Amino acid sequence: MALGALGLKCFRMGHPAFRNYLAASIRPVSEVTPKTVHERQHGHRRYVVYPAVPVRHFVTKKAKVKGKGQSQTRVNINTALVEDIINLEEVNEDMKSVIEALKDNFNKTLNTRTSPGSLDQIAVVTADGKLALNQISQISMKSPQLILVNMASFPECTAAAIKAIRESGMNLNPEVEGTLIRVPIPQVTREHRKMLVKLAKQNTNKAKDSLRKVHTNAMNKLKKSKDTVSEDTIRLIVKQISQMADDTVAELERHLAVKTKELLG
Repeated sequence: MALGALGLKCFRMGHPAFRNYLAASIRPVSEVTPKTVHERQHGHRRYVVYPAVPVRHFVTKKAKVKGKGQSQTRVNINTALVEDIINLEEVNEDMKSVIEALKDNFNKTLNTRTSPGSLDQIAVVTADGKLALNQISQISMKSPQLILVNMASFPECTAAAIKAIRESGMNLNPEVEGTLIRVPIPQVTREHRKMLVKLAKQNTNKAKDSLRKVHTNAMNKLKKSKDTVSEDTIRLIVKQISQMADDTVAELERHLAVKTKELLG
């Protein structure tokens, strides 16, 4: 009977799943409140101090999802329990901001119907660095076929503004009259639609680059805790962050698909 119990104990301690559970659940003894119990030995009472069961639950949910022909385990870490290591909510917000920036870019600059707002964020190279066109000019709609860009406030930037508009990828050919830039709105052709789709893909790739920076910054913050946090805890947090990044990429791709369909009509 004793041999059977010993064998069961060895199996539990040796089984990978059991070891992983322990690694993900326990915290250092220094964080545990001791527990005092008493027992009798040879008719005498004695007191012994044992540490209370050291449990720290990082994972609040696990679920298997299918993807690319195989099941994948998702984790959902309780952010409050690891906030002393890394602020996962802040990382999540940074990733969401990448999605919002792409959506804003799609709405303002990638439309089959050119509007004054489409020119707002065109980057113009000036002596003070790159500035948005709407920061150095007044943009208005003269007619459904013509947009006016008034450079009277920054006349020295007129040439740079014309260059930026022409190279914006929106198939625009500006004309200048002093400090007034006239931008005829081109007819929407099939070629123009395809060019807008190409721009949408380029902007999506730029968004993915921004996402990689968020991911890298999070990893760098996590590395600072390597000496004070267990490897298994670090592994769990890395998996959570990578999972968040994968979800963000999927969302970016979804917005690109929707925009592509809209642009191609």
